[in-house]
Amino acid sequence: MDGTEQRLRERGLRVTRPRLTVLEILGEGGHLEVDEITTQVRARLDSVSTQAVYDVLGALARAGLARRIEPAGSPARYEARTGDNHHHVVCRACGTIADVDCVVGRAPCLDPNNAVGYEIDEAEVTFWGLCPDCQVLRNHDNS
Repeated sequence: MDGTEQRLRERGLRVTRPRLTVLEILGEGGHLEVDEITTQVRARLDSVSTQAVYDVLGALARAGLARRIEPAGSPARYEARTGDNHHHVVCRACGTIADVDCVVGRAPCLDPNNAVGYEIDEAEVTFWGLCPDCQVLRNHDNS
């Protein structure tokens, strides 16, 4: 049995061509918007509606096979990297997103000063700045 098919079945999801295709696309890396995913799915399958892609992404996210991130001021994006409490850095100029691993042996951000009774199991941290390409452009414009 294919590993992707097995992962779907282990999470209680039916194996469908759209689900397999979306997982394949997410597995190629990046932080993709729904429109980007839909375009790639349509290039690989005969036809699929945007709503069907939203439905697939919702099911995959709920099953822990995809992660939805939504940086402030940006549309939702999806990635295949899940379950490791990694964070993101977003370029303020071009919107590029990159993964950032926790730099400490344990996840210090999981211990807030006051969890107000919640049992914390994940933290979402977004760092903001300028990517290397935009830094070059800024420095070039200032010279």
